[in-house]
Amino acid sequence: MRKRLLNLRVPAEEPSAGGSDTKSRDILILDGRIAAIEPPSARPVEADEERIDLGDQLVVPGAFDGHVHFDDPGFTHRENFESGTRAAAAGGVTCIVDMPCTSLPPVTSGTNLKNKLAVIESKAHVDFMLWGGVSANALAEPDWISNLEQVVAEGVGAIKVYMLSGMDTFRDLGAPDIEAVLRETSRLGVPVGVHAEDREMVRDLTDRMIAEGRETALDYAASRPSAAEVSAVETLRELCRRTGARVHVVHVASGDALDVVSRSREEGLPLSAETCPHFLEFTDSDLDHMGALLKTAPVVKAAADRERLWEGVAGGDIQHVATDHAAGEWPAEKHTGSIWTDYGGVPGVEILLPYMYSEGYRKGRLSLNRMVELIATAPAAFFGVESRKGRLQVGFDADLAAIDEDASWVVKADDLHNLNRYTPHEGQTFEGRVTMTLVRGAEAYRRHPDGSEVFGPSGLGRRQRRKTRVAR
Repeated sequence: MRKRLLNLRVPAEEPSAGGSDTKSRDILILDGRIAAIEPPSARPVEADEERIDLGDQLVVPGAFDGHVHFDDPGFTHRENFESGTRAAAAGGVTCIVDMPCTSLPPVTSGTNLKNKLAVIESKAHVDFMLWGGVSANALAEPDWISNLEQVVAEGVGAIKVYMLSGMDTFRDLGAPDIEAVLRETSRLGVPVGVHAEDREMVRDLTDRMIAEGRETALDYAASRPSAAEVSAVETLRELCRRTGARVHVVHVASGDALDVVSRSREEGLPLSAETCPHFLEFTDSDLDHMGALLKTAPVVKAAADRERLWEGVAGGDIQHVATDHAAGEWPAEKHTGSIWTDYGGVPGVEILLPYMYSEGYRKGRLSLNRMVELIATAPAAFFGVESRKGRLQVGFDADLAAIDEDASWVVKADDLHNLNRYTPHEGQTFEGRVTMTLVRGAEAYRRHPDGSEVFGPSGLGRRQRRKTRVAR
């Protein structure tokens, strides 16, 4: 298959203008890979060559969302792999990494992983990877190390553990158990992502507030304070020192917790962090106004935390941005009658690239090159597929997103494409709109000037694997 994209601009590699220059180029795609990125030319059409004129739109590497919950199999009343990857395609996301905890059975063994693949592979609109996991449930099995080796050998992108979990099927681990897991993952050469909140602190505060009859969204926020994130990340810093394992703090919401990560990296420890668009956009004041619509774990914090997170994504303290896409059944699970039982999670995969382009790059918080690094290059490297994903480079997969920079649009939940359509971004205006998403050169999504949309087929997406060094 030969395809040529014409009349487009790509980010310039040179650091001039703060890393936001673009240059006019054509992109030649052969057999799903980038064959050439070259100045525009009037070369004649070759046999069997498809040409697409992009009208001077910006083309960037497709986004790589390393933290989604697509709930398939097991919780498909919330999301499924078809609807989740369809939404990803509409947002310019060309690869996602699905969490191990929100499917049944959880991805904690080779058998469970293969069970999941049998259900989801035919549904994918974009490429995908899987997280593996170790829970207290899994650790109780005498062969847990063998099960961990199995999922690593199968090419999972990383291993997930919780310091605080609300899932009976994927229970949290204390520090000694996390240390045991880290010693094994260090040997196996795979990173560990950690939900980092202090279990005892949060549970004590929650029990106290419920006993006092406190029921507001801000009461929920007060039960998960910044101090809980700080305490958990400090524990992870010590475990990093002891084991030398690669540890990644998922969805950082606290500026003080990010400071701990930053100091750890200055110390030379392999500790990193990600944050999410909802933590970059919203604060506890918004939570007070929106209620459970914005309920997540961890919770949005103060305006000062939000500003520290933006500083972190711009300056390098935060390595990449992911969405933690986790939709509840709308509206039932978001309106149970109590903030304590309302579902905690928001959809986000379709918002990632539009948000970071509009609110990061266009508002001057990020250079264009830094935006690409945060949502494409860095996550591809973290999950071990940097030799073929995350860059506009000859030889790489032709995973591309085209953006009409002149378009502005208003976010409306009803216009999104995941299964349960609600969003705290409702009514927000974004600058720049994704018009085309290519996955290995094939069209996964196209938005026409009249607003009509066309999706590629289910099954277009392929599973991607991390290269591993399993030692038995």
